Amino acid sequence: MRVLVVEDDGDIATLISAAFRREGSDDVEVVGTGTAALRAVEADPPEVMILDLNLPDIDGFTLCRKLRARRQGVQLPIIVVTARTSEADRVRAFELGADDYVTKPFGLRELTARARAVSRRASSAIQPSELYEGRHLTADFAGVEVTVDGNPVRLTRREFQILRCLVEHRNRVLSRDRLLDRIWGSGDIVDARTVDVHLGRLRAKLGPAGSQIETVFGLGYRFAENL
Repeated sequence: MRVLVVEDDGDIATLISAAFRREGSDDVEVVGTGTAALRAVEADPPEVMILDLNLPDIDGFTLCRKLRARRQGVQLPIIVVTARTSEADRVRAFELGADDYVTKPFGLRELTARARAVSRRASSAIQPSELYEGRHLTADFAGVEVTVDGNPVRLTRREFQILRCLVEHRNRVLSRDRLLDRIWGSGDIVDARTVDVHLGRLRAKLGPAGSQIETVFGLGYRFAENL
């Protein structure tokens, strides 16, 4: 597993990188700034990023947002490792696209196990052109066809885009703001509650498959695959 550790404390970075190498990761890169992290992801995207929030140039929140806006960083699993323990910081990290949040001090074996877990979830995400087949839902994103229990479902363009985005990131929480940015774009002035309206309509149209779209209170929405 290729791991990128973004940590400006040399001692902590050494401990984390050594732990991953002990677990069999022979490709571990360490950088100490957000700018260096962006360059590293552009050059060779890792399978997972370990991210400290307190960086000397740009903070981890900003780095998370920048990564999610780039092609190489959209699917990148990000684990925040920080001394910040407040609920507000946790919520903000998840809203900006973090996959996991670990507070210091932490167990190194737990951290490597969490990294393997988020990497597995990310690798199971389908590509936009592939077919998703669940218990009730079948979605052909290349053919722009959606069926539930074999019956065709007519979706609006926005509803189809939302479904596609959720399925591509299945089992991961996507905030309203992130969905707005991905579906409507930053140039449109749209209220965040617009997402709720479209999600409600989409759930209704999907019938028994609609329950796979879960509301995660205070964070956003998640497409749960294993129902």
